[in-house]
Amino acid sequence: MKTTVIAVDGFASTGKSTLSKRLAKALDFTYIDTGYMYRAVSYFALTTHLIQDNIIQEEALEAALSETSFSWSTASGSKQMLFNGKAYGDELRTLEVSSWVSRIAQLGFVREHLVEQQRLLSQLGSVVMDGRDIGTVVFTNADYKFFLIADPKVRAQRRLDELQAKGEEVLFEEILKNVVDRDHQDSTRTISPLRRAKDAIEIDTTSFSVDEVFEQMMSVVKA
Repeated sequence: MKTTVIAVDGFASTGKSTLSKRLAKALDFTYIDTGYMYRAVSYFALTTHLIQDNIIQEEALEAALSETSFSWSTASGSKQMLFNGKAYGDELRTLEVSSWVSRIAQLGFVREHLVEQQRLLSQLGSVVMDGRDIGTVVFTNADYKFFLIADPKVRAQRRLDELQAKGEEVLFEEILKNVVDRDHQDSTRTISPLRRAKDAIEIDTTSFSVDEVFEQMMSVVKA
């Protein structure tokens, strides 16, 4: 069976998840949110006390992570990703989890484990997968590759609006610092740094609506 892989990479809050979900729905592909996976591991580390005194307990985390896995559930009528058999939601989207994601993602054993999981999850059919190293590491031969960028202040405002809509009290300056810090950590890490694949189509989402960017991406796939 011929399957198709669409890789959507880019910086935080550029619209990767929203656009990838729409692409997957429009094309009847499976959407794989790798950001969810790294957030789940970060949340796991925080809630199991594998981060203590602002230090990641790497050996303990590596041992614990080897016993974890991601899977699919269709109990709700649609595919839902589970971590260790459990579905997670807004608890993964807090500022605390966001502040640890990039540091967790720098760890080689974490990336190795999750890349393996991402490839396993995508074996059943065509997928749209978003993240930071999909086109450069996970699926270097993806059929289509996109790389999304946007002005940091615009991205921070999007994130602020999202958190405030959920009732969280956060400051714009705090969000902007988190965005800039994550950009630096993701782009300068030794293992699988965030960068545009040579054959990826770059789209600046700063001044475009979600609908406009979606149409741009669909036109490439349809062509």
